[in-house]
Amino acid sequence: MAEGLFDLVLAGLLLMLAGGALYGRSLYTSILLFVTFGLVLALVWARLGAVDLALAEAAIGAGLTGALLFAALARQGRAPEGEFDLACRRRGLAAAAVLLPVLWLMLSSLAPLAERDSPLPELALAALPHSGVEHPVTAVLLNYRAWDTLLELAVLLLALLGARQLGSGRLDTARPWPQLRAWNAHLAPLLVLVGGFLLWRGSSAPGGAFQAGALLAAGVVSLRLAHLLPPLRWSFWPLRLLVLLGLALFLAVAAAGAWLGQGWLSYPAGWAKPLILAIEVAATLSIAASLSLLVVGERREPAP
Repeated sequence: MAEGLFDLVLAGLLLMLAGGALYGRSLYTSILLFVTFGLVLALVWARLGAVDLALAEAAIGAGLTGALLFAALARQGRAPEGEFDLACRRRGLAAAAVLLPVLWLMLSSLAPLAERDSPLPELALAALPHSGVEHPVTAVLLNYRAWDTLLELAVLLLALLGARQLGSGRLDTARPWPQLRAWNAHLAPLLVLVGGFLLWRGSSAPGGAFQAGALLAAGVVSLRLAHLLPPLRWSFWPLRLLVLLGLALFLAVAAAGAWLGQGWLSYPAGWAKPLILAIEVAATLSIAASLSLLVVGERREPAP
C-alpha cells in the first residue's frame, strides 16, 4: 500500500513538473522545473530497478541538458512578460488539440497488442548464446539491431557539428566556487569508476556505452566548470579523434562483415564478443567527448 502510494506521488509530481516546465511564467523558472523533472525521472527509473538509466537520466536529462539550457538563456535577452504569456497560451491550445487524438491512437493501437503474446522475447533469448553478450538488451543494441545504435552515434555527431555552427558563445566558466573545486577532487574519480563499471557490466546486465559515456561527460563538464581542466577545443586533434572513434570503428566493423561475406553488421563466428567490446569502449569515449564539447566546448578558436 505504501509503495503504491509512493509511486502515485512520483507520477503526479512528474506530471506537475512537466506542466510547470511547459507553461512557466518565465524561461528561468521553466528550466529549473525541467532540471527537477529530470531528477525525479531518474528516481522513477531507480524505482523500476533500472539504475543505469537513472544515472544516464540524471547526467544527461538533468545535468548536461540543464547546463545547455541555462547557457542558451544567458545568450538571449529577456522576453516581455505579455509576449511569453501569449506563447504559453498558444502552446497550451496546441497541446490540447493534439493530446486527445494521440491518446486515442495510443489506446486503439496498443490495446490489441496487450492481448497477444509476442514471440520476440523468446527469439531474442534463444539467439543470446550466439550474440557475444549475456544480456538481451545489449544483444539487441549491438547485435540484433546494431543499425539503431550506429545511427544514434551518427545523430550525436551531427548534433555536435550543428551546434558548432550556431555561434561563438560558450558556457561561462569564470570564477568557480571553491566548494566546486574541492568536491571535484573526489567526485571526478568516482564518476570514472562508476562509468567504467557500467561499461563492463553492460555485457551481462543493464548498462553500456551511453550510460558510461554520459557519466564520463558529466565528470569532464564538472572539472571544466571548476577550472581543473584546460579549455576543450575542436582544433585539438586527439579530441576530434575521440569524437569520431566510435562511429568510425562501428562503420569499419560493418564494412569488414560485408567484405567477409557475413553481411553488414553481422559478426563472424567467434568474434562477436571482442568486436562488441571494442565497439562499446570506442562508443563510450566518443559519447563522453561529444557531450563534453556540446556543453563546455570552446566555439571561438584562438587566432593563428
